[in-house]
Amino acid sequence: MTAEVWFAPGRANLMGEHTDYNEGFVLPFALAQGVTATASARDDGQLVLRSRQAPGETAVPLGSLAPGSVTGWAAYPAGVAWALRAAGHRVRGASVDVDSNLPVGAGVSSSAALECSVALALCSLSGIAVPRRELAAIARRAENEFVGAPTGIIDQSAALLCQQDHALLLDCGTLRTVQVPFVPAAAGVSALVIDTRVPHALVSGEYAARRAECEEAARLLGVPALGTVTDLSKLDQLTDPVLRRRARHVITDSARAQAIAAALLGAEPGDRETYRFIGQELLAGHASLRDDFEVSWPAADTAVEAAVAAGAYGAKMIGGGFGGSVLALVPERQLGTLRISVAQMFAARGWTAPEFIDAAASPPARRLC
Repeated sequence: MTAEVWFAPGRANLMGEHTDYNEGFVLPFALAQGVTATASARDDGQLVLRSRQAPGETAVPLGSLAPGSVTGWAAYPAGVAWALRAAGHRVRGASVDVDSNLPVGAGVSSSAALECSVALALCSLSGIAVPRRELAAIARRAENEFVGAPTGIIDQSAALLCQQDHALLLDCGTLRTVQVPFVPAAAGVSALVIDTRVPHALVSGEYAARRAECEEAARLLGVPALGTVTDLSKLDQLTDPVLRRRARHVITDSARAQAIAAALLGAEPGDRETYRFIGQELLAGHASLRDDFEVSWPAADTAVEAAVAAGAYGAKMIGGGFGGSVLALVPERQLGTLRISVAQMFAARGWTAPEFIDAAASPPARRLC
């Protein structure tokens, strides 16, 4: 049988970090970079996984898949097959070769891109029709239960639902979505991802600790999730200052996501003032992640500082934190200066040189051939 080639993009998040598992709002957009899965069907019930970025191969019978049965990078695609089967779908055996031009650990959702490209490939080879919203939930289950990363729904939703030249306003409580025009180039502005080269891992204890703190704050406030709270005065009920800071970040970051979406929906495509406003919101979001949620890291703070000094309208860390990337909104004429400024500031501190990714809002996951 002829192999099929499927692609799923990574994502950058304009606003809404750690708001997804709190049932708040997020505003991601898909990147041009992502993960490709080249897949062909097998008749022996085996799932055979290979990656261009890792040596060797993993081969497992579909019937033996269970959380903990596969480790390393292969756990993500194996988890997808397991989650599809757990949802009642008959998954055919397959050989899957994956390739990626996303930096691992950069906070641009390489794991979800891997999951979603493989999910679409397995569904196609198996003759399974799964709506994309449902497939996002299945891929999330793979990451949560099979891999053991307690993530929210943002990454898989971005990979499968984002549209070209748009960001996706997603209410993670209701799963309602709005496509929000996002074409900074029309205003002479570029979105730039700065990979600080400090890798992060969402299976680490700090990420899980933040989620537990949010759940405890919601319990004390008597609400199902912090994303349902819009009145900051309610936080006066929290006597623990740490829980109060965590909750304040979730509430304000969710509000910032909605404010940016409203500004973009109400603006003309070439309105540069809208992007100046978004830049200020990015800075407020970064300060909240740094001070209230305490998930930033020195290289991210330095990258934000250097970007703004070089003329960026604003910048913020993206992803789960404790490593990864920064997203900056930059007038196009300042791009070269910004890259040099950030690199020089990193070099002065003896850090690994950063890498840069031009971040245009790109199409969602799709079949290439």
